[in-house]
Amino acid sequence: MHRQTTATLLTLLNVLFWGGAASAFKIGLRHLGPFPLLFYSVAISTLALLVILLVQGKFGTLRTIPSTVLCRALLLGLLNPFCYYVVLFAAYARLPGQIAMALNYGWPLVLTLLAVPILGQTLSRSQLAAIGVSFFGAIMIATKGQFVGFGDISGTGLLLAAGSTLLWASFWLLNAKDGLDPVIKLFLGFCSGLFCSLLVSPLFGGLNWPPATAWPALLYIGLFEMGVTFVLWLTALQLSASAARLGNLIYLTPFLSLLMLRLVIGEQIHPATFVGLSLIVGSIIVQEVQTRRSKKTAMP
Repeated sequence: MHRQTTATLLTLLNVLFWGGAASAFKIGLRHLGPFPLLFYSVAISTLALLVILLVQGKFGTLRTIPSTVLCRALLLGLLNPFCYYVVLFAAYARLPGQIAMALNYGWPLVLTLLAVPILGQTLSRSQLAAIGVSFFGAIMIATKGQFVGFGDISGTGLLLAAGSTLLWASFWLLNAKDGLDPVIKLFLGFCSGLFCSLLVSPLFGGLNWPPATAWPALLYIGLFEMGVTFVLWLTALQLSASAARLGNLIYLTPFLSLLMLRLVIGEQIHPATFVGLSLIVGSIIVQEVQTRRSKKTAMP
């Protein structure tokens, strides 16, 4: 099979897996609170990443990692998966899946905003316009197109959903290029997140063994939201001659999520959610196109 065809198929498989994540979150939260859902999902993902490292023969390289790089990877694990997913799951526990998912998908715009104070970057007019459109889309989603109030939507849930975008964007800004294998870096981060989850579990009432009905969701989240799909995505990028082409396919994910929430969870998808999500995704695409053009112009 042609390398590009394989890369495209792997990307579409990722889209399918990530598209089902919001539904898996809602199903898991029917049986567990946000913190137990975090702990057991991270445990499954950590185990899966360990198996992948063993199969790839990379586990032994952990001994050769410089201490500063190792500490940085472990510290990043406190941000993701620990803080990010416990906040995200808490948002999903309080909001309809469509709202939590759509708002969380605005993290690339938050990343652009954070790059100003952290990296000292400036915003172009097109970027400011994209952020404005995205913000308008987020307000449309949160208010169900009414723009006058949140109605019966949890304000705490909305703040948590916004906080998850801030945490995820911060993670990527701090995730410096240090030459460390990305799968190893992810494994170290999840080990750190798992240890931290275990350490603070008494503050959340301890950890009870999940009921049998929770395990399908836990396995899905641990394997196909957090762990294996990341490796599939890296493989697709390595095989593809055009990362941008694969990136465009990823924008199918939130719309597939809406479809899955309707079919699996039975949520009635509000028209404002679809329109607002389209505005957010559209603004992200416009911003990325502008960024690519700027890079091409800057090339000698």
